Amino acid sequence: MSATNAYAVEVFTLLGLGTLIIGVRTYGRTQLAGIRKLALDDYLMLFVTIPYIAEIVLAYTVKHRFHGLANNAMTDDERVSLPSTSEEYEWRQALVKGSKIQVAGWAVYATVLWLIKSSMCAFYNRLTNGLPEYRRRIRWGFILIAATYLVVLGVILLGCQPLYRLWQIYPDPGNFCQPAISKLLVFLVLTLNVITDVYLLILPIPALRKAQVTRIKRAVLVLLFSGGVFVMAAGILRCVLIIKNPTKGPQQAASWAVRESFVAIVTSSIPVIWGWMKQRLKPLFSSA
Repeated sequence: MSATNAYAVEVFTLLGLGTLIIGVRTYGRTQLAGIRKLALDDYLMLFVTIPYIAEIVLAYTVKHRFHGLANNAMTDDERVSLPSTSEEYEWRQALVKGSKIQVAGWAVYATVLWLIKSSMCAFYNRLTNGLPEYRRRIRWGFILIAATYLVVLGVILLGCQPLYRLWQIYPDPGNFCQPAISKLLVFLVLTLNVITDVYLLILPIPALRKAQVTRIKRAVLVLLFSGGVFVMAAGILRCVLIIKNPTKGPQQAASWAVRESFVAIVTSSIPVIWGWMKQRLKPLFSSA
């Protein structure tokens, strides 16, 4: 199996599993609360499927159709010698379209992750409903998520001006205008991603300390936190791959972006699915 085919199998498998998990989560919630009583976190997770599908399609397209080409990884001589009317014309078009897809890819990648963060924050809000001491923390969580998302989108769309320079080939638009390897995008998204993830990881800790937690529940929580750590690790790895190897790194980073989104979906869905499964299997876990 070629590398491209193997990549296609991986990303579309993760797409299928991710949407299935969201479907199971939603079904479980309708069984527990009913369709009319679905909460904000449920609707946010359902909405995640739209940018998640877009993320997978864009990741596949940039690798399969444009072979990872964008307006980076070229010398000045290569840029100036690339004519617009010749055998190289299709290659030039691939560079332009590949760069545009990189821009769109950053946007949907951030949208997937930040929607999941919003869903998690709404989930914590639902769990701590009626506990005034947690309202402020959760409110600040929503503010932090919204503010950082706007910053990320603003940098993606406004960090390089005029906008067409994001897919400009000649003259060299500079690193900030090369979306596949832009250090501004890489470090900003990584920093804000980690900050919001850490906030969400520590948000429920005070409540858990006051609650009587069984071994099985602790195991689920350990898995939940482990998933959160993996998501952060995947984001850091993406950054390292892009910075270490600007030529091949972006393609590897795209693979890790898809994995990161998938694990984020799984991690955020585990508590809800667990609550439904526990009700279904209550006789087996009555002593847990």
